[in-house]
Amino acid sequence: MASLRHKARMPEPPSLDEFETMARHTVNTLPEPFRGPARDVAVCVADWPSRQMLRELGISDPLHLTGLYDGTPMTLKSVWDQPEQPDMVWLFREPILAEWRARRGVALADLIAHVTIHEFAHHFGWSDDDIARIDRWWE
Repeated sequence: MASLRHKARMPEPPSLDEFETMARHTVNTLPEPFRGPARDVAVCVADWPSRQMLRELGISDPLHLTGLYDGTPMTLKSVWDQPEQPDMVWLFREPILAEWRARRGVALADLIAHVTIHEFAHHFGWSDDDIARIDRWWE
């Protein structure tokens, strides 16, 4: 009699919609001074960054871009400025999933929240250096 082999199956990764739901949950749990302005930013989730995004950022490997803030930081906005498009926070599912797999022991929801908050920090005017001074995620 042939033995049955049960392969351990990885659960299906969350869909784009589920990623967006997790990101929106993160926005909805921001402290009040940030929550209102953050809700005015579009959250966009794609499997991969576009070639144009990568080219503009000088990034050759799409796995190196998990998120992107596309807009004008609040610290640089003027009431006289007319936006050409809404501010957007992009999350890239496949690079986030690759990082999650590499970081064993990190909950995927925590990683999505981390990337979301990082990108929203740019919306609030923080630079990567500003974020790095207080972000202990990478230690």
